[in-house]
Amino acid sequence: MNKSSKIYIAGHRGLVGSAIVKNLTERGYNNLIYRTHAELNLVEPKQVKDFFDSEKPDYVILAAAKVGGIVANNTYRADFIYENLMIQNNVIHQSFISGVKKMLFLGSTCIYPKNCPQPMKEDYLLTDTLEYTNEPYAIAKIAGIKMCESYNLQYGTNFISVIPTNLYGPNDNFDLEKSHVLPALIRKIHLGKALKENNWDLINHDLNKLPIQGIDGSSEKSTILNILSKFGINQNSNGNVTVEIWGTGNPMREFLWSEDMADACVFLMENRNFSDTYSKSTEIRNTHINIGTGIDISIKDLAILVKNQLEFNGNFIFNTSKPDGTMKKLTDVSKLNKLGWRHQMELKKGILKVYSWYNKMDE
Repeated sequence: MNKSSKIYIAGHRGLVGSAIVKNLTERGYNNLIYRTHAELNLVEPKQVKDFFDSEKPDYVILAAAKVGGIVANNTYRADFIYENLMIQNNVIHQSFISGVKKMLFLGSTCIYPKNCPQPMKEDYLLTDTLEYTNEPYAIAKIAGIKMCESYNLQYGTNFISVIPTNLYGPNDNFDLEKSHVLPALIRKIHLGKALKENNWDLINHDLNKLPIQGIDGSSEKSTILNILSKFGINQNSNGNVTVEIWGTGNPMREFLWSEDMADACVFLMENRNFSDTYSKSTEIRNTHINIGTGIDISIKDLAILVKNQLEFNGNFIFNTSKPDGTMKKLTDVSKLNKLGWRHQMELKKGILKVYSWYNKMDE
């Protein structure tokens, strides 16, 4: 890629896409193109074809997807498999038709089996049963990986698939109904600290910025206390505050700073090709590349780390009636490391950075 190459980033507003746009801009790339969902519905084949016919991008980064939490994935199973398959089919096929020089497709670690050996190597793909709740989404992502492989092998395209681990960073989702574990912990502890300090200005400001189930800072204190309690943030008669965490706190999880992930993606786009992703053999498969740190932490230790970083003096309650989920999910990043990239941001520093971003997100 050169600095004036026309690069299309699909999904530029999300956690992944926005980090990639920022990285490319900081590196001096000056011909980036993107469209909002209202401007271009990637599920619609004709819209995607017309876009590629008119814009003719040199490079494509496919970070767009229909995503959601466990409840959404399990409830809207048909929507998740249909929309993600359509997005991938349209963008990958039109990238081939229009002669895109290189494309990067982003998947998810849910592609690996439910009881995958740890750490998860690329070769463990399709070796066992998937997690049931997000199986349709995972199958769509697996299809995207195999579609890229297949076009490369049949047509000689240069399509690379990457599998990021759990991400956090600027533009993360702090909605307590939909957020993942790290941003949820940060916001709950932030609100717990404000409650402990009787800082209602901060609580009201937070709820005005991001209401919880329609409750904002203009609501009565009793209403706010009820909604905080519903999400596990409680204050007793002595003024002590507790924050509830689902499960035992024992599951191990890996977290990668989103801007590190973006740096890995741009590194691969600039320096590596499909031919670098596999060992020469009669069967070419599992050419995708894990992107992560190769380091995990228990949910309990993560909560303590966030508590210390945010200087919260309350306590945690681990609700063991709630499920733990998979006990360990850690990516093997040896393939990526051998290709020449390693993560830079350590979790302790990253938590402070994303907390600072959250506090400034309405400015």
